[in-house]
Amino acid sequence: MAIQINTHGDVLRHTARRCGLSAGLTIVMTLTTLLLILGTDFDATVRVGYVIGFSLCVATAISSMLSGALSYRSALVMRELTLTRIELARISQTDQLTGLLNRRGFDEAAVPALSAARDAGVSAVIFMCDIDHFKSINDRFGHEAGDKVLVGMAEVLRRFARKDGVLVARYGGEEFAALMIGISSDQAEQYAEEIRKACAAKEILIGEASERVTISIGFTVSRGDVDLAKMMRIADQALYTAKRRGRDRVVQADRRSLEIA
Repeated sequence: MAIQINTHGDVLRHTARRCGLSAGLTIVMTLTTLLLILGTDFDATVRVGYVIGFSLCVATAISSMLSGALSYRSALVMRELTLTRIELARISQTDQLTGLLNRRGFDEAAVPALSAARDAGVSAVIFMCDIDHFKSINDRFGHEAGDKVLVGMAEVLRRFARKDGVLVARYGGEEFAALMIGISSDQAEQYAEEIRKACAAKEILIGEASERVTISIGFTVSRGDVDLAKMMRIADQALYTAKRRGRDRVVQADRRSLEIA
């Protein structure tokens, strides 16, 4: 049965049981070894030095074996705890539907990436992508269809991310975010257009029919001391500009947005 340790009292009781077990086994095994080697004649004449030396050797050997066995078991438990913490950290940073990073995972990965870009003096680009008319998809076909659309768009973004080393996340709802380091404005726009076209070409099976959806993308390019929150805000403004202009398009944040954000 698995040991439940929930309180400090449980810790103390568990420790006391382990100490008692170790001490008890040491006594029993030492006594058994002495009886087997020295015999059961308690009136026999044996040199005191021999008994002391032999007892110390036996007690030390047995204590070491018991300590090693208990330490090995504790190490296995610690290993399981470490793996569990790693898995929990991964789950806490991953969107369970799409398998991409979630907002927390993206922010935690993007901050050091932006810092490294700033130290290296290279540009950083934040993309914000939003599925067009997503609410109407849910209203017409149901939330299961909406989930299929999200997974389909995530597949397209994941493919680009693997090819070009892009940090990609489902940032919330039907919004996706991406970060690229060391590219120019023209390269960023070309990359965003490739994503937009790939998403528009993606066929998503809903019921017995295939549907196509489009996305709008806003992005901002920064070189210098600009923090993540500011860049996300600017890219989001560019995204909504793309929405206002008719959707299914790419818009780069203008210089004025960079100055007033």
